[in-house]
Amino acid sequence: MKTIIGIKLNNRAATSKQMQDILSEYGCIIRTRIGLHDVDCGKCSTNGIILLEVINDELLPKLQKELCSIEGIELQQMVFERD
Repeated sequence: MKTIIGIKLNNRAATSKQMQDILSEYGCIIRTRIGLHDVDCGKCSTNGIILLEVINDELLPKLQKELCSIEGIELQQMVFERD
C-alpha cells in the first residue's frame, strides 16, 4: 500500500517551524517530500503545499494527529491499495 499525504499551509511564516519539527521527528517514515509554493516578483507566497510519501502506515495516524494540531494546516490523503 502507498500513502500520499498532502499538507496545505495557510500561513507558512507562522506554521513552518512547528511543522518542520514534526516532519523531522517522523523523517524515517517519509520516503519522498515535495514542497510547492508560489513565487511572485521575488516574494514567496504565504501559502504552500507539501506532498509526503509515507512508508509506515502504523505511525501515520500519530503523524497526522500532530500535524492537524497546528493551526492553519489542512491535510488530505491518497491511498493506493496495490503496489
